[in-house]
Amino acid sequence: MAPKKAAAQPTRASTRTKASPAEPAKPAANTKAKITKKETATKAAAPAKGRAATKATTTTTKKAALAKTNGTPAGEVKKPRGRPAKKETSEEPAPTAKTAAKRKRTETPEAPAAKKAKVAPVKVPKVPKKGEIINEAPKQKLHVYVFGEGSSGELGLGTAKNAIDVKRPRLNANLEAAGVVQIACGGMHVLALTHDNKILSWGVNDQGAVGRDTNWDGGLIDMDDNKSESSDDSDDDTGMNPKESTPTAIPSDKFPEGTVFVQVAAGDSCSFALTDDGNVWGWGTFRSNEGILGFTAEIETQREPVLIPNLKKIKHISCGANHVLALSKDGAVYAWGSGQQNQLGRRVVERTRLQGLTPREFGLPRKAIKYVACGSYHSFAIDNKDRVWAWGLNNYGEAGIPEGSGEDAAIVAKPEEVTTLSGRGVTCLHGGGHHSIAVTGEGDCLVWGRIDANAMGIPITEIPEDSIIKDEHDKPRILKDPTKVSAIQEPVAFATAGSEHCIAITRDGQAYSWGFSANYQTGLATTDDVTVATKIENTAVKGKKLNFAGAGGQYSLLTSPFEEAEQKKEEPEKEKEQLTNGVNGETH
Repeated sequence: MAPKKAAAQPTRASTRTKASPAEPAKPAANTKAKITKKETATKAAAPAKGRAATKATTTTTKKAALAKTNGTPAGEVKKPRGRPAKKETSEEPAPTAKTAAKRKRTETPEAPAAKKAKVAPVKVPKVPKKGEIINEAPKQKLHVYVFGEGSSGELGLGTAKNAIDVKRPRLNANLEAAGVVQIACGGMHVLALTHDNKILSWGVNDQGAVGRDTNWDGGLIDMDDNKSESSDDSDDDTGMNPKESTPTAIPSDKFPEGTVFVQVAAGDSCSFALTDDGNVWGWGTFRSNEGILGFTAEIETQREPVLIPNLKKIKHISCGANHVLALSKDGAVYAWGSGQQNQLGRRVVERTRLQGLTPREFGLPRKAIKYVACGSYHSFAIDNKDRVWAWGLNNYGEAGIPEGSGEDAAIVAKPEEVTTLSGRGVTCLHGGGHHSIAVTGEGDCLVWGRIDANAMGIPITEIPEDSIIKDEHDKPRILKDPTKVSAIQEPVAFATAGSEHCIAITRDGQAYSWGFSANYQTGLATTDDVTVATKIENTAVKGKKLNFAGAGGQYSLLTSPFEEAEQKKEEPEKEKEQLTNGVNGETH
């Protein structure tokens, strides 16, 4: 049973404002020329990302100012090339042709400025001797298709103008030669593991989430430049930082010789990588309701990879917005990061909040867990008896615990069994901002959580009345019971959740999406909410057998395996280069 009072929930990069049983939340601290929906959840909140995205439309051009604002210190603005910086304001933007047809969306007041982050000292971590190999690196090379918001480099398409708004899946040519074998979406950054053991990163690096130096002196030009801002030439440069917007490897000398990676994972401003002998490396920072919380109790922002101490024989890692779960070989689970919504499964109070930055076990069945997953501010685990456990924020029933759902700042303080999922052979489980999604052993795609954000993908008329919790105006607000997405007829193999949208992949390799789409993150070429699960179809993915989807705050991606002939094709020059430069050379 969730306690009556709990810590409030931070907002995401892309949010909306609607009538809610809870008080309005404060928004992300900074914006980046993209008008998005603003979400309310709880009485207090915090900045979510160093940069969020907003869209401005004028009579002369679809996109005007593209102002890039650093998360720390607040208020310091970089002016992209050829685009004047947009003045920050708490007033609602004037209606435009693009937004007139949609229901009213408003900006919430600017959040308090985060304290300036300390510069992390450069430390050479004490690395243990190579241990027993317990994890195998993936080998299947993947094509990567991206879509959605790219104004902060999240899509990894470089600096061309056509990298800003990608309405439907587009093959990322920058990743084709890299041989990506696994990929992870953060709030506004992405990590990819390659077949030759490199970790590529791109996107927002305000708090070190990219894990490498992205300082760049470009991006400013004389405002008298005769180049027209309204040009639609796809080759026009946006002024984006090419070191952020282009997939680039973290230099090999940041890791000990012989380090082999098997998985990468990403949160809002943090990143992690798992090795074959079960060690975990990390970089970036965690954020709390008040701003930057820190990476460790001593370091606020870790801009280069560092070994996470006290974690051994880890088999899998999963990231929420600002917390991490690590599953060990013997079935133990460790959690660390921000715990203000009890997403760490243990009580964290203000005076001890930095203690949450140390990985610890908590109240799950000991040495019995086989699967862990995170939502933005809630968490899941599945044990060896196929019981599903959940904890963390539950104000929209996203944890799957009906008791307390819909109450202000409702949380599940410690792991509780989700009886509606236990015993159903759940094979895949993910959480978004205020909703969650699962795949059962029979291939059913189940959703639950916030209804009025259109993240369920089910017509309201098809939801059983007794599964709905209504608000004070008698409008459906919460789907409390996991319910099948009826529009997907084929068995589902994989599903994931972004801040306010979902993507599911069927066993025959087709992708379906639904939810908030103001930044084209559904891949369906619409900025209107997609209320019913709809197949993603275009020339880029036609005939491809898709096998994975990733969903960030305002963008998404899909992958398909290389054909057998492509997989076997090797480039001798690259093999020689790897032998010469080591396992993690930097890509230029």
